[in-house]
Amino acid sequence: MKIEGRNAVLELLKTDKDIDKIMLLKGADGSLGRIFALARGKNVRVQFADARLLDKESETGRCQGVIAFVSEYAYADFSELCAPKAGPRLLVLCDGVEDVHNLGSILRVAECAGADGVIIPKNKSAQVTGAAVRISEGAASHIKVARVPGINYAVDELKKRGFWVYALEADGEDIYASDLTGDIALVVGGENSGVSPLTKKKCDKVLSLPLAGKVNSLNASVALGIAVYEAVRQRR
Repeated sequence: MKIEGRNAVLELLKTDKDIDKIMLLKGADGSLGRIFALARGKNVRVQFADARLLDKESETGRCQGVIAFVSEYAYADFSELCAPKAGPRLLVLCDGVEDVHNLGSILRVAECAGADGVIIPKNKSAQVTGAAVRISEGAASHIKVARVPGINYAVDELKKRGFWVYALEADGEDIYASDLTGDIALVVGGENSGVSPLTKKKCDKVLSLPLAGKVNSLNASVALGIAVYEAVRQRR
């Protein structure tokens, strides 16, 4: 897998993940120079290349002068994400999020908010690719992501393990009047259909954000950002 972009590669180098090599623009300075220094400090092989070669290797066309070559993304085990811990647990479930840009943004929001992990289905969903890592600005290198046979399976299992599971959808209860201080899982829906009817039925509640404008919905990652930080606020 190729991880592209300066922030994404910098965050990758802060982890203990194995890196096969890093391809770096010749004459590296600034943040590229920092990447080179970190790579050398971790004994990661660095190959210098000109812009033409980097563009040829890039899968996005926006590598910003650096590409890291790593093994395929290592998903966490589902049971690892919902294991007991000292404080309240917070998970994010993606129900049919098929746009890799939305998934990358969701990973970034979840990691910044200190969520314990993100759960995605194995099918009919964007997966953690190099593009998702780049879009997450490297957050995907830090947050745990687990894959499950289906989101409904995850909802059932989480409820058995003491989680309150809330779908983020329109026509639900006011999120600002809801208690988000315990062990919770927030379900965010796909770009077009939102959270599926069966999943909403399985959830403990449907929570909504107040919308005062003429547009009747928010981007999935934006809605999650507002919701997850309301949980953070209540837990402080």
